[in-house]
Amino acid sequence: MSTLFKRTKILATVGPSVFEEEKLKEMVYAGVNGFRLNFSHGTYDERDEQIRIIRKYAAERGKSVAIVQDLQGPKIRLGELKDNHLDLKADDEIVLDYAIKEHDGSKNMPVQYNLAKRAKVGEHIFLFDGKIRTVVTEIVSDTAIKCRVENDGFVMSRKGVNLPETDLGGDIFTDKDLADIEFGASRDFDYVAMSFVQTAADIEKMRQILTSHGSTAKIIAKIETKKAVESDEGMEAIVKATDGIMIARGDMAIEAGAEVVPIVQRKLIAYCRQYSKICIVATQMMASMVDNPEPTRAEVSDVATGVILGADAVMLSDETANGKYPIETIREMKKIILYTQNHTRIQALDTLPTGSYKNYDAISHAAVEIAEKVEADIIAVATKSGATALAIAAQRPNMPIVSITSDPRVAGQLALTYANSSFVREYDENFAFDAVQDLKNSGYLKLPEGKDALKVVLVSGLRDEEGGTNSIQIRKV
Repeated sequence: MSTLFKRTKILATVGPSVFEEEKLKEMVYAGVNGFRLNFSHGTYDERDEQIRIIRKYAAERGKSVAIVQDLQGPKIRLGELKDNHLDLKADDEIVLDYAIKEHDGSKNMPVQYNLAKRAKVGEHIFLFDGKIRTVVTEIVSDTAIKCRVENDGFVMSRKGVNLPETDLGGDIFTDKDLADIEFGASRDFDYVAMSFVQTAADIEKMRQILTSHGSTAKIIAKIETKKAVESDEGMEAIVKATDGIMIARGDMAIEAGAEVVPIVQRKLIAYCRQYSKICIVATQMMASMVDNPEPTRAEVSDVATGVILGADAVMLSDETANGKYPIETIREMKKIILYTQNHTRIQALDTLPTGSYKNYDAISHAAVEIAEKVEADIIAVATKSGATALAIAAQRPNMPIVSITSDPRVAGQLALTYANSSFVREYDENFAFDAVQDLKNSGYLKLPEGKDALKVVLVSGLRDEEGGTNSIQIRKV
């Protein structure tokens, strides 16, 4: 049974390469468990249509999928440059001025954020996604700073500006983000991903904003700033405050150094497993497949490493958004996940998972131990809020988890959780066991070779009691 279902999930980005309805359908059928809608691009009308199509084909396929609203955040960029190009030499002095509206071709350049409010003399600022390194030498005015260039190169219009040593002071929500959050609160989003998170306090601000709009979406904190990863205590605090983590390795490599990324990745996955939060590994996992029909060996190893470390999901960005081979990339990633999970076990944690409720931890640990000792085919979970399913997934069982809930939002959110297949059923006392029977009768759950029944460890409890999961049964279907 465990060989048929991928336990590490696939989150794929929607972009021009897959805007057509047929392509989105193919993505659902190829094995995508979650769709990332990048709010740095596109219109609200496009988002509404994409949500409709994704939900349509997920229902046709009989599966729950997660839809993630990824906010742009304070992505700082240069403004429009004359002729879209400016050559720079080491030791050049440049001015980055928020007040400039039209570039005259000089080394006084427009920038889309008032760096003078935050930057300090001596701090480094990287332009064009790290290709040009500069250091701040003077705060020229209320809107402008002067920098010394440290290497030869060039910049282009609207290219990214990274401030790895600058404290943005919680200034992480732009007017666009606030408008996008308000839009998303009235739409069918399971998660909202926050860009450029620096501290746990940023998560609390986001939670307050979502609550004010009546949103039930969960929060994914994108870890990509130097400040977010400068201490283990800071990373752990962010994980405890949020509902999930996205390890955004691109900007993190620029801001904190590429050598930092593998170690941070391991630490964040371990923290997420410890506290029953979802963890997504992102950026350039299969980047060569933007232009090529096969991944490199290093990319195969990268995806496999994410599986072995116990990530809940691995993410595709440009590969599906702008690549030539989006469906082939999904299939290749699924193949890597399945082979890895079926030929090695997940790396063990140094400490046992610790959730919000002790009974969840105790029941989930016991359920997984029982399931492995009796060689169960699946673990079935009746869950109201998803907390029990998350706690069981945090144990990283070597078998599928079938989660049954009466809440479609919970089912969608669990779609990105390790090993979970989530289904919606109207609640009654036996709805989880009955759902497993239905899934077996429909052919979704297949009998293992040589067996006449599925062996199921069934975890359930009281419907309306918080933390009410209190029953473990061994059943046959």
